[in-house]
Amino acid sequence: MSHRYWAPSFDHRQPDRVGVLLVNLGTPSAPTPQALREYLREFLSDPRVVERPRIAWWPILYLFVLTLRPRRSAALYRRIWWPAGSPLLVIGKRQAAGLAQRLREQCGAEVEVRLAMRYGKPSLRQGLEELATAGCRRLLLFPLYPQYASATTGSTLEAAFRELGRFRWVPELRTVGCYHDHPGYIAALAASVRQLWEREGAAEKLLFSFHGIPEKGFLAGDPYFCHCHKTARLVAQELGLSDQRWEVAFQSKFGREPWIEPATIDRVQELGRQGLSSLDVLCPGFAADCLETLEEIAITNQEAFHAAGGGSFRYIPALNDRPDHLDALAAIAAQHMAGWFDASRSSETEANARQARYQVFRERASYNPPWP
Repeated sequence: MSHRYWAPSFDHRQPDRVGVLLVNLGTPSAPTPQALREYLREFLSDPRVVERPRIAWWPILYLFVLTLRPRRSAALYRRIWWPAGSPLLVIGKRQAAGLAQRLREQCGAEVEVRLAMRYGKPSLRQGLEELATAGCRRLLLFPLYPQYASATTGSTLEAAFRELGRFRWVPELRTVGCYHDHPGYIAALAASVRQLWEREGAAEKLLFSFHGIPEKGFLAGDPYFCHCHKTARLVAQELGLSDQRWEVAFQSKFGREPWIEPATIDRVQELGRQGLSSLDVLCPGFAADCLETLEEIAITNQEAFHAAGGGSFRYIPALNDRPDHLDALAAIAAQHMAGWFDASRSSETEANARQARYQVFRERASYNPPWP
């Protein structure tokens, strides 16, 4: 008998669990042109990432971008690739393991945590199916984007909803839309800066660099620009910085249309030309280090700063799997899952009752089966 909807092998005795799906943007499987071509095709085909009519965008994507960009991007990835693999993926696995440990200690053994990528592997489909197979009937979707943007959080949630539409038993669902001003997240960012300054001395200026978005996204209603500025302001307040000692900029522009400004590379070069003695760059929008931080900021922007006449340049690593970062993620997850664990702890009793009802059903059906 064929079924339209997907379902795992079902055991009526399986107790219900709570699941958390951590989702980051994604990474190629290898620093090679072929792997980059596959990754970029999936990424740049997303209409939330490139908001252009498909009939106009497809020729550009397939004739130019996917012909020229993969080789150049592969060379950049090779500069930051770790022996264990993609930094984003390696760190993401550590984050998932650390979050699972904290949630199980706080909430009980019913919590299952999986990592997925919006583009690439492990895929959203794989993560959602693994959680369903583990018996998760309540699910928290946790995109690791502190500041909401349509191209990141919006795209991730839309894709997850689409995958869940295939499920026979769609789980009870909650989502983390943003956490740009969560006290634990702000405290962890400030602590990462403070610890560096206590070890090596403070820089003359702290630059907050966030990934940019097209200007039309902001004008259409994305709260991203405002979220970024609020994050930076709260961290600066936590550090006790005057307005002259910090600023916000946006990196990673793609294409020719206007993006929100100022551009990070422009500000870095201008500060270098001004003869700034020391510059520290923090990227609060990235939950884990990746190409945009390890190569674009720590290498390319550092080279640009020095070439323009600047002094010392330091990239302050992303929060990654710092204990205070994992504590913050656990607090955010627990806040969004409030009330679920009391219901889940009674699931073993319910599973036993469900098994008894199923047994009665099978005994009756054996005499007069309700299906051919």
